[in-house]
Amino acid sequence: MRGLSTIRIPALVIMGLFAGFLSHAQAEPYELSKDDVTTSKSISSPDISLFGVKLGVPEATAIEMLVNTPISGIKAEQEATFIFLIDQQKPTGPMAGVRIQDGTVDLIFITNRFSDKTRGIFRNVLTSDSPDDIRKLLGPEDHGDENVMGAVLSYDKQGFQVNYLGKDVNIEFVPPR
Repeated sequence: MRGLSTIRIPALVIMGLFAGFLSHAQAEPYELSKDDVTTSKSISSPDISLFGVKLGVPEATAIEMLVNTPISGIKAEQEATFIFLIDQQKPTGPMAGVRIQDGTVDLIFITNRFSDKTRGIFRNVLTSDSPDDIRKLLGPEDHGDENVMGAVLSYDKQGFQVNYLGKDVNIEFVPPR
């Protein structure tokens, strides 16, 4: 019987080390207002957060973190299923926000008005001059549509979509498909 326990303990240790390795191999969390991610392959929408709010969090948590907790320089407004974040200095429209469906956050979005608040690759995407510039940053999209009005670049496997309309650029984060 003693032989079995001497085999089990090292096996458990090896399994624990392997599980730790796997958790580090997955994408790290990316707070849109703080973290500087420079490679698009490491980005996955479940790892994205906007001032601490991630996809799937309950509505009460989103309201507490975005509406009830003051965010420097930002005014939060709740309208229907959306919580909009508006720059207090230039209140021309939402800079970012979330949509709440069935009691949970199912969409996070940022617009080019948020470019000075975000870090990393998304700052460059939000200030891009063309869909080709966005492709250089993020790689080829899974599918998209480009016409004279603009472009939609969908990165479904990573869970986000870039909408390009000249100087108006926004990024929507949804669960990956």
